Amino acid sequence: MTILSDQLHLHRDQLDSYWMPFTSNRHFKAAPRMLASADGMYYKTDEGKTLLDGFAGLWCCHAGHNRRPIVEAIQQQAATLDFCSPFQFAHPLAFELANRIISIAPDNMRNVFFCNSGSEAVDTALKIAIAYHRVRGEGARTRLIGRERGYHGVGFGGISVGGMVANRKMFGNLLAGVDHLQTTHNLEKNAYSDGLPEHGAHLADELERLVALHDASTIAAVIVEPMAGSTGVLFPPKGYLQRLREITKKHGILLIFDEVITGYGRLGGAFASELFGVKPDMITFAKGVTSGTVPMGGVICTPDIHNTFMTGPHGAVELFHGYTYSAHPLACAAGIATLQLYKDEALFERAAAMAPKLAAAVHSLKGEKHVIDLRAFGLVGAIELEPRAGAPGARAFEAFLRAYDKGVVLRSAADNIVIAPAFIIDDAQIDQIISVLRDVINSID
Repeated sequence: MTILSDQLHLHRDQLDSYWMPFTSNRHFKAAPRMLASADGMYYKTDEGKTLLDGFAGLWCCHAGHNRRPIVEAIQQQAATLDFCSPFQFAHPLAFELANRIISIAPDNMRNVFFCNSGSEAVDTALKIAIAYHRVRGEGARTRLIGRERGYHGVGFGGISVGGMVANRKMFGNLLAGVDHLQTTHNLEKNAYSDGLPEHGAHLADELERLVALHDASTIAAVIVEPMAGSTGVLFPPKGYLQRLREITKKHGILLIFDEVITGYGRLGGAFASELFGVKPDMITFAKGVTSGTVPMGGVICTPDIHNTFMTGPHGAVELFHGYTYSAHPLACAAGIATLQLYKDEALFERAAAMAPKLAAAVHSLKGEKHVIDLRAFGLVGAIELEPRAGAPGARAFEAFLRAYDKGVVLRSAADNIVIAPAFIIDDAQIDQIISVLRDVINSID
């Protein structure tokens, strides 16, 4: 075995040392699914089987796998500057990447704070929000508002404002002073919606109730995903995000959009905030910024937020926050090459162009066995299955396993099967995914 992982066949007794995240370890290690290589839209297993990647890695490989311009940029950077302390030092690529991000971000955004993941991005944004109000002289604004079924990573801040029960229940009381808006998911009124659901904009008014309960003077920020992804793909009702923006502005509350999944083209625009015509105060990002090649995340914010911190003695640290690997040189090189590739190949536009094809394909599954809802927007689709009695999520997980056996990689999330392919997907590959799904769904009891 070399320093690169070229050992393709591991023995069962070699699998115990790695404690896998968000995985049934015992189930997996009894029948491992080992991916050995990837290229374009495809994985190859350690046994040489080819798999169509219908989930872009984990929502992140927007440009597809093993893209030469990105790979070469990482290789060259590793041989030039492998690391640079982000504390009191910097390297040019960090500024170059920040400028490129700002060039495609909403026009009210001017500053980028780098970290290494979506979880870190969320905790960074929450800390900035609370500190921002303190610097402004409103230090009582410490309360944070999330949403039921929201996912904001796995840091203590993220799971506190998040609303997925399994991610929260084992970890104690979490952060104090957190409340939650109601989920927007409503099968009775919005099942099989064509695009964004019609019903539910009024649910944003729940924020007014929370303001009345806690008083606006105690609330620092509201954080929501424009599209709730990890919970099973829930799109915002028409007018919902706009109403949230109105209420937060009215009460001086910061609005944070968690765009870790939706950022960098997933819904057909650079960011969902612009696509939906809503300008938040901060955007969190990760995943697509490097097309999944090197871990990176960050927060984009308005000049008002950034400049509020730029006070005090010259030479003093304005924000005591950051990470050893913030703006890591390899991540920055990957990010610059990725954004350039998106531009050169018009991949955001391609995602938008492929979206109607994916939506039509997803909705063609209406009436199939166990299907109770179908949702699609941008290059994302979800098939919601009726839960098996006494075993919620079991049908979707079984569908995931059977699709893998038939050569397609998808994702199960609770009782949902989720499709979120790379932007380079073609019509035939969409047809293959849906054909496999149709067979799989109808084969499950």
